[in-house]
Amino acid sequence: MRFCHLTPRLLFTGLCIALCCFYGNTQTCPANIDFENGTFDAWTCYSGYVTGNGQNVISLTPSGGPVPGQHTMFSSFPGGGFDPYGGFPVNCPNGSGYSIKLGNNYGGGQAEGISYEFTIPANEDYYTLIYNYAVVFQDPNHQEYQQPRLEIEVLNVTDNSVIYCSSFTFIPFGTILPGFFESPDPGSDTKVWCKDWTAVSINLDGHAGKTVRLFFKTADCTFQRHFGYAYIDVNSECSGTFTGATYCPDDTLVNIVAPYGYQGYTWYNNAFTQVLGNQQILTLRPPPPAGTNVAVQLLPYSGYGCADTLYARLVDTLTVTAHAGIDVSSCNNNPVPIGSPPKAGLVYKWSPATGLSNPNIANPHAAPDITTTYILTVNHDGGGCIDTDTVLVRAAAINKSLQLIGKANYCIGQGDSAILKVNPTDSIQWYKNDIPISGANETELRITETGVYYAVLFNNIGCSVATDRQPITISSVPVPGVTFGISNQCLVGNRFVFTNTSTNAVGAMQYRWILGDGTTTLSRDVTHSYAQAGVYTVKMIVNSSSVCMDSVMSVIKVYQNPVAAFDVAPVCINLPLQAVNKTIDTIGSPINYLWNFGNGQSSTDRNPPIQVYPVAGTYPITLSVNSVQCPSPSDVLKRNIVIDKPRPGITYPVQYAVIDYPLVLQARQFGETALWSPGTHLNTQESYTPVFKGASDQLYSIEIKTISGCLTTDIQEVKTVKEADIYVPSAFTPNNDGLNDHLRPILMGIKEIRYFKVFNRWGQMVYQSKNELPGWDGTINGIPQSSVVVAWMIEGISIDNRIITRKGTSTLVR
Repeated sequence: MRFCHLTPRLLFTGLCIALCCFYGNTQTCPANIDFENGTFDAWTCYSGYVTGNGQNVISLTPSGGPVPGQHTMFSSFPGGGFDPYGGFPVNCPNGSGYSIKLGNNYGGGQAEGISYEFTIPANEDYYTLIYNYAVVFQDPNHQEYQQPRLEIEVLNVTDNSVIYCSSFTFIPFGTILPGFFESPDPGSDTKVWCKDWTAVSINLDGHAGKTVRLFFKTADCTFQRHFGYAYIDVNSECSGTFTGATYCPDDTLVNIVAPYGYQGYTWYNNAFTQVLGNQQILTLRPPPPAGTNVAVQLLPYSGYGCADTLYARLVDTLTVTAHAGIDVSSCNNNPVPIGSPPKAGLVYKWSPATGLSNPNIANPHAAPDITTTYILTVNHDGGGCIDTDTVLVRAAAINKSLQLIGKANYCIGQGDSAILKVNPTDSIQWYKNDIPISGANETELRITETGVYYAVLFNNIGCSVATDRQPITISSVPVPGVTFGISNQCLVGNRFVFTNTSTNAVGAMQYRWILGDGTTTLSRDVTHSYAQAGVYTVKMIVNSSSVCMDSVMSVIKVYQNPVAAFDVAPVCINLPLQAVNKTIDTIGSPINYLWNFGNGQSSTDRNPPIQVYPVAGTYPITLSVNSVQCPSPSDVLKRNIVIDKPRPGITYPVQYAVIDYPLVLQARQFGETALWSPGTHLNTQESYTPVFKGASDQLYSIEIKTISGCLTTDIQEVKTVKEADIYVPSAFTPNNDGLNDHLRPILMGIKEIRYFKVFNRWGQMVYQSKNELPGWDGTINGIPQSSVVVAWMIEGISIDNRIITRKGTSTLVR
């Protein structure tokens, strides 16, 4: 018979593959192509990396054997569990003993592969491999060449040509083939696509005598962040017929099974004149006469393989032999495998079912409570060729309980002890810290040293079991001791050294210090500085076990160093200056004071005498303090104090007020207070900007007092007029003598100046402003002008909202 491989280019990840060899006559499969040795023997393992710059490049080199995390072998007993993304078993459910995983879920741009090279027998023109796969890849939605992938390459090594019908690539990209599903637990925001175990064939027809290499490769995405991995298994049967093509003479039906993994099946009689069925399995009841030929046309998924027609000749020469396996022992109900690998088309039934993992498979696991003889009945799925076999499973239970008499943790000399005891059995070996104890073979063991103890128990049928482990700690009570060094120190620069002098006879010592300020430490010796002054109790606890301990303690003192603190305010010359001492008492230790006032005067009093400074300036005042307990270092505080002097008084320009209209006056602002005298016609005397409103002229004195107490007296004259007007002097002298240095308007009841403009003799405007001050200073572009007559014009708004316009000339006098 012959068949052609389905060549899917699946667009996903995670592959489990099982291979089955089909050729004309029954022969032995290539060695370990099915991994049934439980090793990678005869396979070549590779590791490497993947890169992508417009195309995907997998670079692999032989690794000399399986690489942990990249080539993983799974045994069906006890079983490797389930894939965390797809939820399917990591062991292929075809009954084989071993499956492998190619790759991992780490990412990182890894790539890995395995290859197998073999020669097809020279007389086998029709040769097909069948594998099973399961797929799990991340789908980060990159471009196709950047995605994780699995590549399968079948190479005719003899002719150095790729067998393209059997070579393909799985990539998470594009349309999804039936059977793929999105993982419900991808572990991140990136999708993960999965496909449960599926079988596919590889067509090697016409390659008799050729050497062929199978090469499976997996790779992460080219960005090194997303993974792709594959599971691989190989079937153990290499048969040249369909399952069911050979049947038993006493069968009542025959099931003929075509390779699965195809989109469609059409069964025909030998002449292709009658369609017999359209499923993977064709059931004929009753069986046709021996020698009947049937054919099946295989239709692959569109674009994913080659169509082919397979033939089978039905013969009734099948014989079935039951294999229950060799007699075994089950120790303490630990399951043991019985039976043999399953064969397709056979039905298995074990009796009794008690203690079996599954009584209806070829190779269950047995864990009976009592010794049991199991009977295996095997027959063909057509009902014929019944055969039986038996296997004895000896049940042996060893009581592995471990009893502690006494205490697991005790101190020497306190009357305590520890004895370990097990139940009697055929043989006993005691262990301490995983090392056998010579001569320790009794049910009881008296413990005299610290260690972890257990026993291994044996019976006469070869079973052994280890008890639980029991830690035993035996120690003596340590003798605590500490040298506390200098126990009384000042806060500044304090450094306490506590030296441990503890001793112990048996057991390593451990220490715990409680330093009294919330600090604890586990070191043997301690050096510690305290952040605050105070009295502290220091305690050292020493132990050799959790129950063997003692302690010692001592009181230490940390004296407060005095910290200089004082306040002093600036004063005016010839006024008294009083420094206020705010140094905090150190409680119980007298403080020494030394004042220096920067004027040649000093004092050792806590509250120093008043100082008077006749000359203005900045004077450094310092206070140095120490105590009797902490004489060094002294703490020094320095403050620079400004001794001020009064500013000279001045006479302000005359202010003109319209009778019974308010006029805001303005004093110089350089002190803390201003007092106008008398208060006649003012809304307030204590303001820098009082409001004048009256019908008569008034002369005011203004007392301006600074924060230092210096007093300055200015003069302001206010004259009253009957109505608002503007006056501009006929001459001014800009010689910087402080008198008539600017040409400016004199406002009488004017609340707003719309403009004040000055022009030279050529009509050029040399100055303009909307404010009374400062006026024109007699310069043009910063250049002083010689004596000259200038013209001016001004417009303003009076306090009674009249527009007043004036113009005239003035003389600049140099």
